[in-house]
Amino acid sequence: MDKEKALKIIERLKVVYPDAKSALHFADPFELLIATILSAQCTDKRVNEVTNRLFEKLSKPSDYLNFTQEDMEQEIRSCGFYHNKAKNILGTCKMLEDKFSGQVPQNREDLMKLPGVGRKTANVVLSNAFHIPAIGVDTHVFRVSRRLGLSDGKNPVQVEKDLMDILPEYLWSISHHLLIFQGRRICHSRKPQCEACPVKQWCDYYLTNS
Repeated sequence: MDKEKALKIIERLKVVYPDAKSALHFADPFELLIATILSAQCTDKRVNEVTNRLFEKLSKPSDYLNFTQEDMEQEIRSCGFYHNKAKNILGTCKMLEDKFSGQVPQNREDLMKLPGVGRKTANVVLSNAFHIPAIGVDTHVFRVSRRLGLSDGKNPVQVEKDLMDILPEYLWSISHHLLIFQGRRICHSRKPQCEACPVKQWCDYYLTNS
């Protein structure tokens, strides 16, 4: 992969999207963890609607453990997949209380022990809550990275590794947000707006298909 090209792309996207940051509302690492679990296959807007209500009632893991599975399902029903998400949230809160003194761990290995927390979610929490450089590869980051030619990885872990190899560590976290913004606003899954793309001159997909 071309490191010089990668830097040009990211620097250009920083100019285009100066407001690039997490769209999820949160006040602390625990709130971000819950919001990110809820965000699977759900829009950030809908998650924020749910958590704005949820976080007014519940502020720490022990609060959640007063809820039954059915109670939690009702609270988060509009986020979709509410049965599994409720189960994971309650399981995560119990593990945080039992094994981590009610605190969100600040390393990937421990985060990924929590129910419903995969590598992407762990990276999002590390990056946004603890300011530890990391790249969470969601569907947008995966798609945009491959189209631009920043990675030819066949799965999120491979794409993450490629991005970490070609980008300096200080750009990892912001690159995650920039690639998401690019995916949401320009590089759509079905009909990418290539002519309006600010980085098309470096994009493998555009250069191949134009």
